Amino acid sequence: MSKARLTFVAATAALATATTLAAGPATSSAAPARGDQPGQAGSSSYLPNQREKAQNARLQKTLDAALAKAAADQRAGKKSSTVAAVTVYYDDASAPSFDSLIDQGAAIWNSRVSNVRLVEGNSSNASLTYYEGTDPSGSYYYGDGHGSGYIFLDYDQANTYAPLRIVTHETGHALGLPDRYTQPCSKLMSGGGPGPSCTNPYPDSVEASEVNTLWANGFVAQGSFAKVG
Repeated sequence: MSKARLTFVAATAALATATTLAAGPATSSAAPARGDQPGQAGSSSYLPNQREKAQNARLQKTLDAALAKAAADQRAGKKSSTVAAVTVYYDDASAPSFDSLIDQGAAIWNSRVSNVRLVEGNSSNASLTYYEGTDPSGSYYYGDGHGSGYIFLDYDQANTYAPLRIVTHETGHALGLPDRYTQPCSKLMSGGGPGPSCTNPYPDSVEASEVNTLWANGFVAQGSFAKVG
């Protein structure tokens, strides 16, 4: 077990979190090289990163379009059709140290949104995959924001920042939300912007409403893959 993982497990125990991390493999599971996803791809990081502004802008543009459509439909008196929630299957087999945290993060989102549900699957049916290891960029999401792609969870970052918040934040990107680093700790998508003392792992009512709007009647827009943090 690497020194980074040992530190992470010890730190998590010291914080007395509600979950116990599973022992990870001797070597971390490598995430795919960025760019392995079809179409244009990009990523989002837990901490501010100049390289990922384009992806954040794409997510924000899609969200703005969804909110504008919802507002126009409301003004026109259109009622949203009743459809079953979209199910996004995730696979966390390649992030065993974070297994319990990933499941907790999925449960948090499922308790706050109604148009999409996160359900644990496997490599044969999952559109969203979690990986763990060490990366200079820290933790990040890579994908199109439509429930596809992968989330990489960084050991060193999890030693400094609240790991459950990291997981739920990155999962928020997979559900379509952009980074908002300058917002307060009460906003989940502010990520690492408020600093290590911020441990809030919950989306607020506005963030939950935005996800529901994005996933109304399925996902309202198609897009391209990109990395977000």
